[in-house]
Amino acid sequence: MSTEQSNFTEDDITTMVHHFYDQIRKHPNLGPIFNAHVVDWDDHLATMVDFWSSILLRTGRFKGSPMGKHAALPELSADLFHQWLDLFRETCKQMPQDLGTQAWMFAQRIARSLWMGYQFSQHPEDPVTELDYQPRPVPDLN
Repeated sequence: MSTEQSNFTEDDITTMVHHFYDQIRKHPNLGPIFNAHVVDWDDHLATMVDFWSSILLRTGRFKGSPMGKHAALPELSADLFHQWLDLFRETCKQMPQDLGTQAWMFAQRIARSLWMGYQFSQHPEDPVTELDYQPRPVPDLN
């Protein structure tokens, strides 16, 4: 666990993850995809809390490979990644500022990385294109 002090807690991360996935599950385009592929929502939420805790608090609790899970989904598009990012950004705006800012910075990088890996796994013969999404600066959260 990190010795650095954060202005947010594990409970804040849990709140962020649960709020975000509540919104995902209701989303007209993202909800059907997640609901079709997530077998156990309690397990998924716990895994996502571990994931974000590992990134934001450096707890090291997450063990897994997000790329493999996403690469197995045939129906993803750049537009769906944009929708995911927009929804995550809205969630970040509702969190304590330090948490929202840090989570948003990581989410943008994660989305770009997953999109590029997804393209490579689905169409290895095609050139990988950058996610057509201009990362918004952190101050744009407010």
